[in-house]
Amino acid sequence: MPSRTKKMRGSRTHGRGKKSGRGAGIIGGHGQAGLCKTGKIGMLKYDRDHYGRHGFKRPQCMVEANSTINVAELEEQADRLIEMGFGAKQGDIYNINLTDAGIDKLLGNGSISVAVNVTVAEASAKAREKLEAAGGSIVE
Repeated sequence: MPSRTKKMRGSRTHGRGKKSGRGAGIIGGHGQAGLCKTGKIGMLKYDRDHYGRHGFKRPQCMVEANSTINVAELEEQADRLIEMGFGAKQGDIYNINLTDAGIDKLLGNGSISVAVNVTVAEASAKAREKLEAAGGSIVE
């Protein structure tokens, strides 16, 4: 028995009339089409929360991201921070105030070879360990 497609070869409309065979035609549309009409039962069954807003999104003016710096960056930027007035150098030891510079947290990525006394709101355990090993300290 020939398939329907094979049987309809040569027929312009494949037995659907003029309009219903166009585009997504007889199936009622593509994708999410007809969720309020022909697809309503499926929408109610499988996607009840399709319409409306859900959840809570904090306003961006209320969200603050921590400004951070790594130990390796601190060593690179030490002279620049002193030039900008956020610290001073006494002999071989740098005294830097990161809180005044607008930095909230010191992180421990990288290595440091100079002694730095840092004033900062927060510091990770690794950053603390690396600074003390280099001869510096952290003041919170």
